Amino acid sequence: MEPWKTRARRTLLIHSRYLTVESHTIELPDGRVIDDWPWVITPDYINVVAITDGGLYLVFRQTKYAVAGTSLAPVGGYLEPGEDPLAAAKRELREETGYEAPDWTSLGHYAADGNRGSGTAYLYLARGAREVTAIHADDLEEQELLHLTRAEIEAALAAGEFKVLGWAAVVALALQMFKD
Repeated sequence: MEPWKTRARRTLLIHSRYLTVESHTIELPDGRVIDDWPWVITPDYINVVAITDGGLYLVFRQTKYAVAGTSLAPVGGYLEPGEDPLAAAKRELREETGYEAPDWTSLGHYAADGNRGSGTAYLYLARGAREVTAIHADDLEEQELLHLTRAEIEAALAAGEFKVLGWAAVVALALQMFKD
């Protein structure tokens, strides 16, 4: 299979460092050309499933503008320009929870939207997390840090309590690491 080719790009909107919208001219492998393919540029981001040295999972109960009601959520955040994804994951874990972890496993990196861009998600599992400082999060949403057992995380995932696809995916991938 051959990849699609970008022949031209035109910026339609620069809203902030968090959102740029472009229109691309693309060529398909069979030679067809599409002149107005929408492309969304957002920063790459990380999500972390953190497990304490006592075996509890650190997650948040929080609100998000695009989600009805409350949702459970892992640690997460945007990469700063030029920042290494693992460094961003460690920074976000410390800022959002006050914890650090000695054992990190990459769960992979994934396109947020295979056709329209929207950044890349870098997913991690952090084990042996210990509280080392106060929380210094700058999140806009109200959130509550929870310490849940594996059974509680599994039940929450099955019940759809992680209401954002990327959050459910990172939790499912982390749980797969310990599958019998």
